[in-house]
Amino acid sequence: MSTEQRSEPATGTAPSTGSAPSAEGLTIDTTHYRTCPLCEAMCGLEIAAAEDRVVRVRGDRLDPFSAGFLCPKGAALGHLHHDPDRLRRPMVRDGDDPDTATWREVDWDEAFAEVERRLGAVLGDGTRDTVAVYLGNPNVHNPSSAIYIRPLVKALATTNVYSASTVDQMPRHVSCGLMYGNPDTIPVPDLDRTSFLLMLGANPLESNGSLCTAADFPGRLAALRDRGGRLVVVDPRRTKSAAAADEHLFIRPGTDAAFLLSILSVLVEDGLVDLGQVAAHVTGLDEVCAAVRDWLPERTEHITGITASTTRRLAHELATADRAAVYGRMGTTTVPFGTLTSWAADLCTILTGNLDRPGGLMFPLAAHTSRRRPGPGRGFRTGRRHSRVRGYPEARGEFPVATLADEILTPGAGQVRALVTVAGNPVLSTPDSGRLEEALGTLDAMVCVDPYLNETTRFAHVILPPPGPLERSHYDLAFTTLAVRNTVKWSPPMFPPDGPGEEVILAKLALIAAGAGADADPAVIDDLVLSSLLDRAVGDGGPLQGADPADLRRQLVATTPVEQALEVMVRLGAYGDRFGTEPDGLTFERLADEVHGIDLGPLESRVPEVVSTTTGAIELAPPAILADVARLATSIEDLAGNGLVLVGRRHLRSNNSWMHNVPVLVKGRHRCTLQIHPDDATARHLTDGDLAEIRSRAGAVQVAVEVTDEIMAGVVSLPHGWGHDRPGIALAVASSRPGVNSNVLTDADRTDHLSGNAVLNGIPVEVTAVDPQLAGRGSVDR
Repeated sequence: MSTEQRSEPATGTAPSTGSAPSAEGLTIDTTHYRTCPLCEAMCGLEIAAAEDRVVRVRGDRLDPFSAGFLCPKGAALGHLHHDPDRLRRPMVRDGDDPDTATWREVDWDEAFAEVERRLGAVLGDGTRDTVAVYLGNPNVHNPSSAIYIRPLVKALATTNVYSASTVDQMPRHVSCGLMYGNPDTIPVPDLDRTSFLLMLGANPLESNGSLCTAADFPGRLAALRDRGGRLVVVDPRRTKSAAAADEHLFIRPGTDAAFLLSILSVLVEDGLVDLGQVAAHVTGLDEVCAAVRDWLPERTEHITGITASTTRRLAHELATADRAAVYGRMGTTTVPFGTLTSWAADLCTILTGNLDRPGGLMFPLAAHTSRRRPGPGRGFRTGRRHSRVRGYPEARGEFPVATLADEILTPGAGQVRALVTVAGNPVLSTPDSGRLEEALGTLDAMVCVDPYLNETTRFAHVILPPPGPLERSHYDLAFTTLAVRNTVKWSPPMFPPDGPGEEVILAKLALIAAGAGADADPAVIDDLVLSSLLDRAVGDGGPLQGADPADLRRQLVATTPVEQALEVMVRLGAYGDRFGTEPDGLTFERLADEVHGIDLGPLESRVPEVVSTTTGAIELAPPAILADVARLATSIEDLAGNGLVLVGRRHLRSNNSWMHNVPVLVKGRHRCTLQIHPDDATARHLTDGDLAEIRSRAGAVQVAVEVTDEIMAGVVSLPHGWGHDRPGIALAVASSRPGVNSNVLTDADRTDHLSGNAVLNGIPVEVTAVDPQLAGRGSVDR
């Protein structure tokens, strides 16, 4: 097996449109096939290259999952790869003040020695919790990081673990963990076979989908309607997804839980409950019926803004559709009752008989995952420990990032004095970012694995840049477990990296954290990773129980540590050859040979095998969630409110903050604007383009106004990920169009009670006109 099989010789001249910088006129000599690593959609790419330059990127029409679909982000991958601001060598900061410090490029040995010196000084007191780690979401797009993060966290031996998950998706994990037994057992809508899709707080025509991997989401929704199905979107904005729907309903932000409970109430009241094929595998139905019975639509219509008659009609449409699914995303999880909302959305599907059946919510089966024997499992719980300052319960092994600044700034035993970040920019992505900036400036040691000198890494003492996305292999460990059709694809690196891969960087950090020193051989961690996989396979209950792990090692055809780990997972997975015991099974050679990817078929029923609760049944009524129903009842009137509330928004050309440094993705009109309804603008003497100040309990920003009836009255919207105006950053394009940081306005004191997730939507704000002569107080964009 040779990785050259992934590239094909080609001839021709690159067109000027869509070509990478300085690529015009170059002769294409190879064509590579990969999966786009920039969002969750897993779109196949056809990348034409000339020597060390990306010449052209377009959709791979032969990819069985995406069939040629491509969004602007994927088309700009060459620009990202060649970005002159992307760091290629380690950087060490000289000077205590990040605003005025200077940076110098060093070699890797010196960089790791400096990491050891600084981290060692903090860890030397024997209190491991004085070091924290923050993991950004690009880690799940990268198999090297996804595999090697675990050894790093284990070596740090700290309870202060934080990630982007508590910014946007932890409620989904917690609700699924409590219901199905595993926080990563997440059902997705079977888009290709459903006839009725109720979608809340999601805008996949801009985001390309989230916790639901579906290349060409727009085409799949159009196909739903073409075959006579219905798409209903519930959102406080008339998004692109809402505009493409059969019906769009405005809803007051943060009230989705009340709306869904009213749908459930109608299902119970009108005798529409039918569990379908999962009836024998659930428990808690009576408790659910009792909990939702009083949530009649007439009780909630003045809270949600959706009339009782509409809610009743939708409940009946959901119950009588041939195949139906309910899908909620960011707008439903980044609110005070995010876990409750996620639970209620799944219940709407379950109580209408649409769980685990074609066209409903189904559980994907990824190639690297194994089937389990039906029966009781370990289950899931939160609160195994609590954060030092605020007492937040742990969820899925981490604390809410909303309390990271507390842990840094609050004196006492266990105060965080050092921070390691991996592929994250929490200054722009987490709540109350002004306070987090204050906190980062006090750290004794900060190490960032990141390709940019950005708003967060400017506080670092050492920056360790990983390879670019085209300089490493690619396999989607996370998103194939969320895909609307089972599929698999692996791609080798296109270009040689300028430095060590993420697996080496993270392994070296793990060895430093473990006390082995900066000179220790990262092969030690490689061996631990591979041994753990093989030992589990040959141990009691493993798929190859009793086999010799040394013999299995000799059978591996992959040559790098990351690929060897992937090979073991795939060969022992649900479709694998089990090292020859299943001759027709999937092998690493076949993965390498199938350059466009492999279609593994439509989603199939997996209950009860997929359920791992301690009872072996789907827990419809987890006590913690039922208690949150009662909490909602005591605070429901507060959700109605009379003032303005703020929500975020996405744009097709923007995913993470670092995409704002790619010229082709930020060109055109400024997108960092405050959307406001005409009635609200008139009441505040604002017209389109005026400068306004938005003020919340946490902070204030000034930004240009965009008056539009695409947002409901009483709601304003500001996109996230902007605010590239900080001193000391090295992002030339982003700094020229900085926008404002919406997380200056988010309140770290407001979280989802059950998951600790930050509340980013439904934030009470005041909006006032700004005299242009007085502009500039605070964070400003014009």
